[in-house]
Formats: sequence, structure tokens, C-alpha cells
Amino acid sequence: MNVLITGVAGLVGANFAEYILSKRQELGINRVFGVDDLSGGYIENIDLRDENFEFVKADLSDREEQALVDLVFKKNKIDYIFHFAAYAAEGLSPFIRQYNYMSNVIPTTFLITMGIKYNVRRFVFTSSMATYGRNTTPFTEDMVPNPIDPYGIAKYASEMDLSVAYEQHGMEYCIILPHNIFGKYQNIWDPYRNVLGIWMYKALHGLPFTVYGDGEQTRAFSYIDDVLPCLWTAAVSPDTKNERINLGGKVSISLNEAAELVKEVTSENGSIQREIVHLEPRHEVKHAWSSYEKSERLLGYVENTSTKRGLELMWDWVKTQPQREAVYWKDYELEKN
Repeated sequence: MNVLITGVAGLVGANFAEYILSKRQELGINRVFGVDDLSGGYIENIDLRDENFEFVKADLSDREEQALVDLVFKKNKIDYIFHFAAYAAEGLSPFIRQYNYMSNVIPTTFLITMGIKYNVRRFVFTSSMATYGRNTTPFTEDMVPNPIDPYGIAKYASEMDLSVAYEQHGMEYCIILPHNIFGKYQNIWDPYRNVLGIWMYKALHGLPFTVYGDGEQTRAFSYIDDVLPCLWTAAVSPDTKNERINLGGKVSISLNEAAELVKEVTSENGSIQREIVHLEPRHEVKHAWSSYEKSERLLGYVENTSTKRGLELMWDWVKTQPQREAVYWKDYELEKN
């Protein structure tokens, strides 16, 4: 059995590759192929020494580089695709609309084509809670998606393409909607996504934590280790065929509460004072958290790690990382608003 993982140098991809390679014989895996363009992930997150792993550097929105991945499918029987690659800067997506669709839709449709063409068993796709948009909480899988930004639209379009691919070509899929996953290998140097990582970067550099609006927005967070077994189950279980499943985040908290937790964890037993600064509100859903019952039933999800404990583990990892500068966009497609 061979597996292909995209976004393999990022938070979910790197941890998942590490997880399944550690259980390779138990899971019946022969080889793992990892794809990443290294625009948001880091090569240091991948164990290139593992003889059962092969890395392909490719931008899946580029037709010439797509050919490198097509060659992987031609030479190897790929049984499962795990598509984790995305530029998940939801708040930035209204100002980089074309980049958003190029990086989040084109790679997905390419991989769906590969899956159909080479008869993969199942395509596991990490969509986003952003597809729910404005809906009542907790978001449940039977709700009609109502995204309010280009990122959510891109993810929903990809979901629809997977559904049509099954109807027309019989390719099985499972759509996972994760809840704000965090942990080691998170890109804390990207100031546009993953609020917990943003705050940890600021903590490292003695900068104030920034919160948009009043901070009473509610979210739920999930530590990476708790979701990894579920991602594998999504691929191999008969019960998850063509399902759409929320994953993680059983406890919702406000951003103010989350900021206080990060402040506590990074303040080294109170020896450092962290400042929290509130900025003007931005265009976002006020309350966004999802149900978890279906993930418990179909994926066997268990929340073993509290948000605070997960932050402690992540902070221990962050402190071991090399000094990297935050990467800011130089030119937005839109400056308006």
C-alpha cells in the first residue's frame, strides 16, 4: 500500500507523515510520498532519512510542476491521497483573491484528476470550518454551507468537485473539517493564520498579543496528536466513505480566554508580563465552532489533550526552533478595506 500526502512539510502533513511512518508495518504501508512547495512548511519538519519516504518538491498550481507528481502516480500504485496542502489565511483571502483560488482550488482539482485517472481507493481532503460561514453554532455536518470569504468558498468548491468526481467516476472520498489544529511544526512565522502560533511568535519577540475586535469571538482548538489516528481512519474505514465529518474542538472558548492561556503558558511562571492589544474588528464570523459527535462515532475521536496542555507542548517545541523572521505580503491584490 502506498500513500501520498500533500502539504507534507506543514503542521498536519508533517505530523501525519511521522505518525503513519512510525506505524508503517501495523498499517500495511509500503511507501509514503510527500509533496510540498515549501512556501509555508519547512524541510526540517520532514525526516528525509527514512528509506520508506520520498519527498517531491512541487507547486501543484503550476502545470509543469504538476508533471512531477503525475510521474509519481505513473510509477507507483497510490492507494490513498491525503490532501492537506492549502494557504489557510482566511482573513487575508479577500485581499489575495486570485492567489487564494490558485493555491487552494487548482491543486485540489489536479489531485482529484490524478485520483480518478490512477484509481486511488480514497481521497481524504481537509476542508475548513470556514465553509459553514454564517450559521448557528455548533456547526453540524448537515448544515448548508454559507461561506463569507474566498477561502471558505475555495474549500466548498473543492468539496463539490469531490462529490461530482464520485458521481461521475466512482472515486471515494472523505471530507474532514478540522477545528483550529495546533501543535509542533506549525508555521509560527506566518502572521496571517493560526492565531495561537501568531501569539507565540509575538511572545518569542516580546511583542504585544493582538486581538481583533472585543475578543469575544468563540472558537475551539484541537491539539494535533489527537486528530492523527482519525485522519487514517477517514481513509480506510467503510463507514467514512463519502462522509463529511467535523474533527476536534470539543470545548469552545473566546479569543480573550485563548490569549490569556497563551499568555500564561509563555510567561514562564509569571516572570514575564505579556500585553494584549485590541485592534479594530475585522470581517469574520463571530462564533465558529462545530459539533464533534460524528467524529466520535465514525473516526473514534478522543480529546486527550486540553487546550492548555497542548499549548504547553507546543511552546516547548517553539523554544527549540531557529530564529526566523515573519514573512509579510509585499503586494496585496486589493488594498481596499
